[in-house]
Amino acid sequence: MVLQIVRYKFTVDDYHRMVQAGILSEDDRVELIEGEIVTMAPIGRRHAGAVNRLLDKFIPLQASRRAIISVQNPIHLGEHSEPQPDLALLKPRSDFYAESHPSPEDVLLLVEVSETSSESDREVKLPLYARFGIGEVWLVDLAAEAVEVFRNPSPEGYRKREVLGQGKVLSPQAFPEMELSVDGILRPAG
Repeated sequence: MVLQIVRYKFTVDDYHRMVQAGILSEDDRVELIEGEIVTMAPIGRRHAGAVNRLLDKFIPLQASRRAIISVQNPIHLGEHSEPQPDLALLKPRSDFYAESHPSPEDVLLLVEVSETSSESDREVKLPLYARFGIGEVWLVDLAAEAVEVFRNPSPEGYRKREVLGQGKVLSPQAFPEMELSVDGILRPAG
């Protein structure tokens, strides 16, 4: 006798109904990835600091209404996925995405910050982002002290990957005039 394991894939609607029913709360550190509810790692100090430094660098884009900065909020990727990247730069919208979560066409840049989950981000989230056509993703790898830049998405993954270490500078594709130092992302100035 062969035992078959049948997995149920949750939809985004199922996921939201679980929140409405109180099964999940808005404070639960989970996200929906390809139909599975995945627990996210706790946010450590270095992780929080990197997100805050990036936020500080990107604030002028929101102040000038060139982008909306979204921190740890959902991105709607089809029927079975709603990941929550650490930071997203989104196209400006008058409702600030209150009517619906952003979709791939709304995303200018996604940033994942990783202290312990870089392999999971590379193997699970990055291929998902590429399949849905997210044009640019940065993986801030705190353990490796580097920022990986992924561009040119395809159904098979990102066609371009660049690893930038200490002393290097990078710019978002959508805002090439903006230069950020890898050192400034990885650690406080001082």
